[in-house]
Amino acid sequence: MVPAWLWLLCFYIPQAEVQAAELHVEVPENYGGNFPLYLIKLPLPSKDAEGQIVLSGDSGVAAEDLFSVDRESGFLMVTRALDREEKAEYQLQVTLETEDGRVLWGPQSVTVHVKDENDQVPQFSQAIYRAHLSQGTKPGIPFLFLEALDEDAPGTANSDLRFHMLSQAPAQPAPHLFLLEPHLGALALSPQGSLEHALKGPYQLLVQVKDMGDQVSGHQATATVEISILENTWVPLEPTHLAENLKVPYPHVIAQVHWSGGNVHYHLDSQPPGPFDVDSEGKLHVTRELDRETQAEYLLQVRAQNSRGEDYAEALELHVVVMDENDNAPVCLPSGPSIKIPELSPPGTEVTRLSAEDADVSGSPNSHVVYRLLTPDLEEGAEGRSFELDPTSGTVTLGTIPLQAGQNILLQVLAIDLAGAEGGLSSTCEVAVVITDINDHAPEFTTAQIGPVSLPEDVEPGTMVATLMATDADLEPAFRLMDFAIEAGDTEGIFGLDWEPDSGHVQLILRKNLSYEAAPHHKVVVVVQNVEELVGPGPGPGATATVTVLVERVTPPLKLDQESYEASIPVSTPAGSLLLTIQSSDPTNRTLRFSLVNDSEGWFCIKEVSGEVHTAQTLQGAQPGDTYTVLVEVQDADEPHLSTSATIMVHFLKAPPVPALTLAPLSSQHLCTPRQDYGVVVSGRGEDPYLASGHGPYSFSLGPNPTVQRDWQLQPFNDSHAYLTLALHWVEPGEHMVPVVVHHNAQTWQFLVRVIVCRCNVEGECLRKVGHLKGMPTKLSAVGVLVGTLAAIGFFLILIFAHLTLARKKDLDQPADSMPLKAAV
Repeated sequence: MVPAWLWLLCFYIPQAEVQAAELHVEVPENYGGNFPLYLIKLPLPSKDAEGQIVLSGDSGVAAEDLFSVDRESGFLMVTRALDREEKAEYQLQVTLETEDGRVLWGPQSVTVHVKDENDQVPQFSQAIYRAHLSQGTKPGIPFLFLEALDEDAPGTANSDLRFHMLSQAPAQPAPHLFLLEPHLGALALSPQGSLEHALKGPYQLLVQVKDMGDQVSGHQATATVEISILENTWVPLEPTHLAENLKVPYPHVIAQVHWSGGNVHYHLDSQPPGPFDVDSEGKLHVTRELDRETQAEYLLQVRAQNSRGEDYAEALELHVVVMDENDNAPVCLPSGPSIKIPELSPPGTEVTRLSAEDADVSGSPNSHVVYRLLTPDLEEGAEGRSFELDPTSGTVTLGTIPLQAGQNILLQVLAIDLAGAEGGLSSTCEVAVVITDINDHAPEFTTAQIGPVSLPEDVEPGTMVATLMATDADLEPAFRLMDFAIEAGDTEGIFGLDWEPDSGHVQLILRKNLSYEAAPHHKVVVVVQNVEELVGPGPGPGATATVTVLVERVTPPLKLDQESYEASIPVSTPAGSLLLTIQSSDPTNRTLRFSLVNDSEGWFCIKEVSGEVHTAQTLQGAQPGDTYTVLVEVQDADEPHLSTSATIMVHFLKAPPVPALTLAPLSSQHLCTPRQDYGVVVSGRGEDPYLASGHGPYSFSLGPNPTVQRDWQLQPFNDSHAYLTLALHWVEPGEHMVPVVVHHNAQTWQFLVRVIVCRCNVEGECLRKVGHLKGMPTKLSAVGVLVGTLAAIGFFLILIFAHLTLARKKDLDQPADSMPLKAAV
């Protein structure tokens, strides 16, 4: 039976949150109460469960000696006081096992934390501290760090230490000459302190360390600090001169500094960074050879620092100067592109100015460079040389020996320092010189006279007449570009020139037809000149060439425009109809004579001069589908031996049927628009009896007006009539005068046909506007009658209302006794 007080204790003992994986509980260090102390209730199975509880701890801890488990209550208990400094945390495991070791429940992990209490007194690392303090130490820079240890739990108030200075002896020259930083224990001169009047003997300081931070309570301990004041040895350094390429063992000592105070660390900075170092004794070393050309000067800064890297005093500066020696040969600037000098440049023309740089000290003999011309790749002549060199300035100029265009010269110049004295260093400079061409040669023809060249007068334009060749002694392609022109002998522009821009060949080309009668021969003078401007004397006599051309007379053969002719005509073609015209293909004005041969039927005839072929009579006996061949002979009237011939093949066609057209009544002479299938018959006989006399076919055509030819169409009806119809689907209605031209028996005349174009009904009759019927009102008269009626009604209404108004006013103006009495009811 568990006592009641035990159950109440379960509610007051702090418990960690029970987790499935692990339980946590805290026990105060050096607990002074009764034991065993109940810590936390374990989630054990029912007490009736079989098995025994097994408690185990982490390695090195006998859990059964310090902890136990009450089986009835399930509480974990501690059996005696715990010391956090001995062990701050215990890792326990609780299991329920059978006698043979089989686990019935668990393991359950429990972590027991020992809560710290302030039971440890802080201790200084030394009972007596001794320090050396230089007079040059800056105020506020720690020169000694006090150390103390408290074994209580780190990070808690129990181990939070504060340092305090209790006393200073002696108290001269000031009672607060030193300052102790409370958190770090750093001892330094106070801002008000000064060592200028400090005593030579040591100072003794009584210092204290206390835990519990800034709280009044806590454990404390004391220690003594003895401070010796030393003379300041931190003095400026004189500049140091070091020879470059110095051959000594390295590292090599160049200077030394000394800080008389204690606990010093030396630190060295170099501007720019260089091969320098400082050791713990304050000796400054150079670690390797110096090169003045790389860096001529260095500024070293040496610092005396405490363990935290803080400077006790201002840094000392050491100026290191690297002394020069003649270890650098002159170096020529990189050679650029070749220097171009025009040919025929006068002596003294500057070619280039050499500039060799010496990395040694400027202005010293080590960098004094002079120049010497070695090999200009040309042998010096007895009268002079091609190039001159100024040894001081390095200027290269042209000499008295002229140079030729196209020469490539490599000049070699020796640059020597020490002003050329013995022992000086040197290097070779190279200058590439190219002698460029100038346009000082005029082009010339290789042959001054060409021909005579014979050409027939019928030669085709575009024919090459002759090829001329010119040369130019210049080297530059641009200076060899030539321009050709015909200078004389071609005023009519019969000839032309053709050439490639970069070629010296030019072709004389025939541009127009030749004529023996106009000019039996030609002398064409061609001139050549440079495209670029010529330098020096002008062109010589070789700049022109003459081409003689002889024209051979040629009589062209007689030739017609066609080798054979064909024509197709109906068999009903009347006599006198034009069939075709035979023409010559020669554009010249030749007089030709035409005649027909083998016209066995006598159906055709040809006009001797014009070559027009007509029907001589009606084609009686000709059948549709037949072909009739006639031979035409043509002869040159001026030269009868020139003649030619051609065949005419005539194909007979079936006579066209008379068109079945509806004729408009001659009395109306009207046509419908939109267009309908009928027209107006035009007669050639009755229009002019004087002109239309005789027999034979009539031919009709419309007048030359383009509008008439666009709107109207004229078709032959028979030998004496034609049919006039609309050519467009719509022609503006109205009266039209259509001009018609009639041809009959080599006579031509024109007359006007009056045609009325109108909109028509379905019977083809013109639609006419309906006129005004007598007795019927018009719209204007109807509106007038309506307005008059309304005006009369309005006038009568005004009269009625005016009368009523006057009558009412009159009644109101009468006296009361004059009004009739109403009948009494």
